[in-house]
Amino acid sequence: MSNIKEYKDIVAFHPGYYITEIIEDMEMNQAEFATRMGTTAKTLSCLLNGQANISNDLAKKLSVMLGTSADVWLNLQNNYDQKLIEIQQAKDFDEQEEVVKVIDYTYFVEVVGLPLTKNVREKVSNLCRYFKIADLRIMLEQDFLVNYRTGVSKISEKNVINSRAWVQTAINYSQRIETKAYDAEKLKSYLPELRSMTVQKSEVFLPRLEEIFAQCGVAFVLLPHLKNSGVNGAVKWINDERVVLAMNNRGLDTDKFWFSLFHEIKHVFQRKIKTVFVSFSEKEMIDANNRLEEEADNFATNYLIPPAELKKFAPTKYTSDDEIIAFAKAIGIHPGIVAGRLQHDKIIPQNRCSKLKEKIELEHLA
Repeated sequence: MSNIKEYKDIVAFHPGYYITEIIEDMEMNQAEFATRMGTTAKTLSCLLNGQANISNDLAKKLSVMLGTSADVWLNLQNNYDQKLIEIQQAKDFDEQEEVVKVIDYTYFVEVVGLPLTKNVREKVSNLCRYFKIADLRIMLEQDFLVNYRTGVSKISEKNVINSRAWVQTAINYSQRIETKAYDAEKLKSYLPELRSMTVQKSEVFLPRLEEIFAQCGVAFVLLPHLKNSGVNGAVKWINDERVVLAMNNRGLDTDKFWFSLFHEIKHVFQRKIKTVFVSFSEKEMIDANNRLEEEADNFATNYLIPPAELKKFAPTKYTSDDEIIAFAKAIGIHPGIVAGRLQHDKIIPQNRCSKLKEKIELEHLA
């Protein structure tokens, strides 16, 4: 091993480097120096090669032998150790550059108020602090925050990093929200009211939605879409009495927003404390247990439009917009939800009912 460590413009000199020079200046060999110092040739060799550190005992012996203070040698060791930390940090930052390149840093400036900077190291430091991790590469570890099955299609490292970044942002935001202890029965009792909100404007239903969730132990978070995350929503249990339900506030059709919301509500009821449920924009990217995902899909689908009511309606490809509006009014939901269901079931084409499927624009909860 060398007693000099270098990385870019950082140089670390081990105390052994200086002792080597002293031995040369004293014009003696290592064996004689070791004898005079009162240590073994092996110990001295390890010290000179940077394989051993200056101990209190060695510092004392050198101070007596060379007429210095022990602190001189202990400080040289400390300076070397600090430089090694600098070198490792520099290497770590360089390796984290590949991670930070795939994260839209501007999002975190605009959404959560991180300092604006073009300096890559500052971006890494700011994101690590915000995500509460020591190294951005942790975002790629198998068991961090959101688990991904091996071989899931369409999941790239870019998707993994950004989906975890989005979920962690939702968790951070949720800390601002006060909630009561989780109460599943209370949440179930509010389901009819939540369903009735589908016909309301967002400025009307959103404050009440937040209030209901908070009363039931659910911290409801709306966040803007994060590029390359592909996330529509997520459910994360913080503890036995508190759960985060997060949704993307990107302009969604009425049917997609309410379907997604009830889908996430079902994940709350499933109460899988150790599982982070993440709903992606691509079905192929869903990463939770398939049975639980199917349960959530069925719950959202059937609660919004009861199968018995849909059967009585008996829609066909010839069903008109007016008939859809009348049916939606009769069962008390937004007609866009009915139109979306008929499109999903391939009863009517995707280019139908564009006027019924209104966009919902939601301000994120800051």
